[in-house]
Amino acid sequence: MVRKQQGITLMSFVMVLVVVGFFALMAMKLFPMYSEFHNMKAAVDAYAAESGSANKTVAQAWADLDRRFNIAYVESVERENIKIERAAQGRGMQMTVSYEVRKPLLFNLDVVGKFEHVVDLNGPGAGG
Repeated sequence: MVRKQQGITLMSFVMVLVVVGFFALMAMKLFPMYSEFHNMKAAVDAYAAESGSANKTVAQAWADLDRRFNIAYVESVERENIKIERAAQGRGMQMTVSYEVRKPLLFNLDVVGKFEHVVDLNGPGAGG
């Protein structure tokens, strides 16, 4: 009696492992970048919701944000990545955080993530 074989061959199994391994590697490289971005957004949004955040100097804003970034494990954002300027049509102040993260992937290939978050700052006496 002849039985028909079922299942995948060793070569097919290795191919599946290579594909799954590649996507696992990508996830391990990308997840920390996006996690840090979401932590940065939460810290910047909390700062922007504070009363009088629009009246602080860039140095004062950086001191507050640096403290929040240390708590939230945000390490990729530097002082030069933060810009505070008048919003369009004179609607108060706006903070823009724009930065780039580069992580090695394989050999001479890198993964580059460009992140930007724009938030309106509250003026004097504006509650969060």
